[in-house]
Amino acid sequence: HDILIDVWVADLGGYIQLKKAAVAAISGGKGALDVEICQLVKLLRDGQEVKMSKRAGTFVTLREVVDEVGADAVRFMMLYRKNDAPLDFDLAKVVEQSKENPVFYVQYAHARSASVFRQAKEVFGAEITAAELATAKLALLTHEGERGLMKLIAQYPRLIEQAATNREPHRVAFYLYELASALHGHWSRGKEDVSLRFVNDKNRELTVARLALVDALMSVLGSGLRVLGVSAPLEMR
Repeated sequence: HDILIDVWVADLGGYIQLKKAAVAAISGGKGALDVEICQLVKLLRDGQEVKMSKRAGTFVTLREVVDEVGADAVRFMMLYRKNDAPLDFDLAKVVEQSKENPVFYVQYAHARSASVFRQAKEVFGAEITAAELATAKLALLTHEGERGLMKLIAQYPRLIEQAATNREPHRVAFYLYELASALHGHWSRGKEDVSLRFVNDKNRELTVARLALVDALMSVLGSGLRVLGVSAPLEMR
């Protein structure tokens, strides 16, 4: 391989140039080493740091954290920051059902999107078909909230490309949170103004257009979560 990637903890940063020189020498200058530096994770319980010491043999393993809060929370929160930024991993926060918990907020957006289709089925007595969604009149979506969602969805392919090229997976997590926030925000507008709700029992054509938007949103949320190795639930209780 002509490009090698190592992931190191921050206190080994002083060895980077030495290791790069060794790789260049061994490969005859044909191999390049790229070292990604990651900061340590500080574990918090009830707002207090969990003290760990290798010398004393007191530490919490990653398996124990996964068993306590779940793999989804661990994966999302570990990626919800830049590699070189320290992380305070609060065991209480990551299971909280609130906007302050990014993994819940994004998963809830996916589940909320799925609930729109169940609601439409109840209202119209049958599922809105894929063929209807494919021919939806998107020009009917004129509200700034709907247009904002469209613009965010359109960014996804380029966002994935940039995250991969720059080796910055946190971009995906940040983007998913922004997209989820936009959905929840527009949902709240529908509570105040019934004409903005995704399902309109008096206007099927408009409903189909809005469901096409929700379908695209749900697809992007699901894809982004899969990229991060996090589940995309259809319901959350």
